[in-house]
Amino acid sequence: MQGLILAGGLATRLRPLTLVTNKHLLPVYNKPMIYYSMEAMQKAGVKEVLLTTSGESVAQFANLLKSGEEFGLHLYYAVQQNPKGGIPDAMMLAEELTKNESLMVILGDNIFNFNLRKVVEEFETVKEGAVIFGYRVKDNQHQYGIVETDKDGRVLSIEEKPQHPKSDIAQTGIYIYDHNVFDYIRTLRPSPRGELEVTDLNNIYLQKKNLRCHVIDWWIDAGTSYDELLKANILAEKMVREGKL
Repeated sequence: MQGLILAGGLATRLRPLTLVTNKHLLPVYNKPMIYYSMEAMQKAGVKEVLLTTSGESVAQFANLLKSGEEFGLHLYYAVQQNPKGGIPDAMMLAEELTKNESLMVILGDNIFNFNLRKVVEEFETVKEGAVIFGYRVKDNQHQYGIVETDKDGRVLSIEEKPQHPKSDIAQTGIYIYDHNVFDYIRTLRPSPRGELEVTDLNNIYLQKKNLRCHVIDWWIDAGTSYDELLKANILAEKMVREGKL
């Protein structure tokens, strides 16, 4: 399995913090935000990882992460020319690296402590379909994409920020896809906001009845607002002190 970390975007909601640096380089307690994704790849057993970012940020990441050797990874870099192209647009940059293998995708501002290795090993036995990861939330109406599953984890529906949610499982920015993913992305069309949407991609797997969801116990999207970044720092400090992160 190959790995892809998405660390692009304009991060306008975190300005002025992001006027001088990429948001994924901001600190979350005792290390840069991007370290959490790198460590998640390492724990999952992924060896080759592509990091995508904007052109002006490549040197910053390279100075910090270098070849990825510190994490036991072979790290490559790619520039997403259109920062507003959406997640599937950035994923296409990994096609040459991935070839006919499966692909794990992590959004670089996602902080979590779930060890993905077991799910990766299970997926590698079949190498078919897709896996998304969810997190149970209290406020599930306005902020998140909501995933409905059956008792075995098969996804029944995905809705973006529904007014009447069918479950309390929010979709995180962690995904595993089989080798068909790039062909599926090529069939996508931009949404009304002008982006290729990862939910549209996941719905292709859903329509083929080949999409599963694993619910993890702790997760936060640290890059969406000042409040979420502060919350990530507070929770990460607590988890580190408890030996859980």
